[in-house]
Amino acid sequence: MGKSDIGLIGLAVMGQNLVLNMASHGYNVAVYNRTTSKTEEFLAGPAKGKPIVGASTLKELVDQLERPRKVMLMVQAGKAVDAVIADLVPLLEPGDLIIDGGNSYFKDTRRRAQELAEKGILYLGTGISGGEEGALKGPSIMPGGDEAAWELAKSILIDISAKVNGEPCCAYIGADGAGHFVKMVHNGIEYGDMQLICEAYFLMQEVLGLSAGEMSRIFRRWNEGDLQSYLIEITGDILATEDPKTGKPLVDVIKDEAGQKGTGKWTSQEALDLGVGAPTITEAVFARCLSAIRDERVAAAKVLEGPGKETYDGDPEELVEAIGSALYAAKICSYAQGFALLSEAAKVYGWRLNLGEIASLWRGGCIIRAQFLDRIREAYDKNPDLKNLMLDPYFRDVLHRAQSAWRRVVSLAALGGIPVPGFSSALAYYDQYRLARLPANLLQAQRDYFGAHTYQRLDEEGVFHTEWTSLAKR
Repeated sequence: MGKSDIGLIGLAVMGQNLVLNMASHGYNVAVYNRTTSKTEEFLAGPAKGKPIVGASTLKELVDQLERPRKVMLMVQAGKAVDAVIADLVPLLEPGDLIIDGGNSYFKDTRRRAQELAEKGILYLGTGISGGEEGALKGPSIMPGGDEAAWELAKSILIDISAKVNGEPCCAYIGADGAGHFVKMVHNGIEYGDMQLICEAYFLMQEVLGLSAGEMSRIFRRWNEGDLQSYLIEITGDILATEDPKTGKPLVDVIKDEAGQKGTGKWTSQEALDLGVGAPTITEAVFARCLSAIRDERVAAAKVLEGPGKETYDGDPEELVEAIGSALYAAKICSYAQGFALLSEAAKVYGWRLNLGEIASLWRGGCIIRAQFLDRIREAYDKNPDLKNLMLDPYFRDVLHRAQSAWRRVVSLAALGGIPVPGFSSALAYYDQYRLARLPANLLQAQRDYFGAHTYQRLDEEGVFHTEWTSLAKR
């Protein structure tokens, strides 16, 4: 075997599966892992007989690569990426390329791209979604960086990406940190999707008393309609799975403490920094935080009262349909928030983001893949300047039709003491966006009263301040 087409550093499961994916598409791959035994095990196991070679040092890895060299990093985000880059750069030449395929924070990617550009090294911050299976069979890939860097990596990344109707789920996103920003927002939307699905499950369990098996059949039915998605599909499978130890539904014996790796939090933080309303995504993050203090919640349950649990006396099937409608409507609002954040980031960071194309990249390979994304692509293809996804005629009509059921579900949850922060925050987002006048006029008056922050008027131009204490009637 001659020189390798690409090198990959980091042989955890994602890294291994990407290497196997590349090899299956005819690429020669050189691999390196800091723990040499990991490399040896991989070569003797899954990589055996494939066009994959190992290296025991970074220099050996670099020496095995065709020029201009392409090296992909699949290491833990943060300091580890900086450390590997620092060791790698002295071994590379101007025109060589480093691809960061981890979940790096986009501002780190922007910094690294600038620092490496000064050394003549190309850098591609590449969001990859799809988990272990996606990495092996075809993930959604979101590359950002210098266009010359994209041209060098283009053929490999497109070849290994997921395909939907023959279209690759990979395309150049934009400069410096754009790829990792889009992956970050993808993960924020994923948080919202998962929380909304959990709330639908919780409502059916708490209000209707449905079993896991009954809910599995409902989710599988939903997966044949507008809600069709990977997350709805796997939820149906999860609810149909029995625990081999107890014979109970496995989901019922899993502790209700959710983990997180930080990308949802980053999405919420960036929304705050850019002044973009993303309440449903943020509530999904907070829901995980509250789930994590389980001991406190268990203790609080013995002290804090809620409404008594009442038997639902309506038509169960009608409520199930209402919950499905509320789920779809809230999902639209959550995605609208994510795409509004992408739109604002493009302006602030100078990226030319194609929102319709981004939606199409998420149709396959990734965790939020769904039929619904075709509708989003169509919306932005028809109107690239669409201010908010809710204003597209298709989504507007869905929200109008779902309103009655959506409000009933949120009201029922509130009256029953069942927390649905995703459903309710999405409804509040919709209501705030659709109202021509909000109570922020009073808020501005308060700010001016205690801090002389000034305000503007509806009936004349200018900036005003009032001496409230002297004018207020007592």
